[in-house]
Amino acid sequence: MTFYQSEIQKIKNSCYANTTQIQKVVATRKYIEEHFDKPLNLDSLSNAGFTSKYHLLRLFKRYYGQTPMQYLIDKRLEKSKKHLKNGMSISETCYLVGFESPSSFSTLFKKKLGSKPSTFQKKQFSQSRSITDF
Repeated sequence: MTFYQSEIQKIKNSCYANTTQIQKVVATRKYIEEHFDKPLNLDSLSNAGFTSKYHLLRLFKRYYGQTPMQYLIDKRLEKSKKHLKNGMSISETCYLVGFESPSSFSTLFKKKLGSKPSTFQKKQFSQSRSITDF
């Protein structure tokens, strides 16, 4: 083992000393990715991973830099952008990706992505039309 490999191994061991913790956090992230459209909260995520919700919160934030709910919101917004690009209505998109109301969805969409869902959708539509006009 080279010097650099041994240093990397030391860092890895100090940062990722507990593989059980890592597995729980990765499993939680995978669970969110597979169930983002369902009503999820910290309690349901901790129950799915058989761990304390506060412990899960700390671990998830340590390994991914954001809370599970922040990750869930980002995942839902990412999926909603795809649906809006495909021409799905805002209300339909909202419920399909797991938000509870179109108004909260629109507010969050604008806050996180910088434009309202309707503006985003119109922009995508105009871009696709300009591409097909060539």
